[in-house]
Amino acid sequence: MGVKRMDNVGIVVDDLPTTIAFFRELGLELEGQGMIDGEWAGRVTGLADQRAEIAMMRTPDGHGRLELSRFLEPPVIADHRNAPVNTLGYLRVMFAVDDLDETLARLRRLGAELVGSDVVQYRDAYRLCYIRGPGGLLIGLAEELGRAAG
Repeated sequence: MGVKRMDNVGIVVDDLPTTIAFFRELGLELEGQGMIDGEWAGRVTGLADQRAEIAMMRTPDGHGRLELSRFLEPPVIADHRNAPVNTLGYLRVMFAVDDLDETLARLRRLGAELVGSDVVQYRDAYRLCYIRGPGGLLIGLAEELGRAAG
């Protein structure tokens, strides 16, 4: 049997409340929040004495989720938030939006900044951009052109 679905993408953050507020403004719903610790958690992650505060955010269609984690123990050991877009490894999350200009205006009020110089258009298919969100998170936004997005 193969993969049934992708459950979530995990993102480690340093300011959980601010990041939750940002993704809520983007349109995700807070599904749940809590503390993850104990021996079982360390067996899964390889971090023996881990304590992390997490929040699960759900996309409006109910299919996509982000797991936001703020590690209390052990401390974060690496930071690649300001790495360029050609850095190896997991890089960004891309969201389809109804109105890119309106979404970008709302997120800018929460501190989001364009990575490039402008929103660009790819053929007659998409308008898109990368932004830096809370804590420097790299996020892609795309508005489908030419037909009603759904």
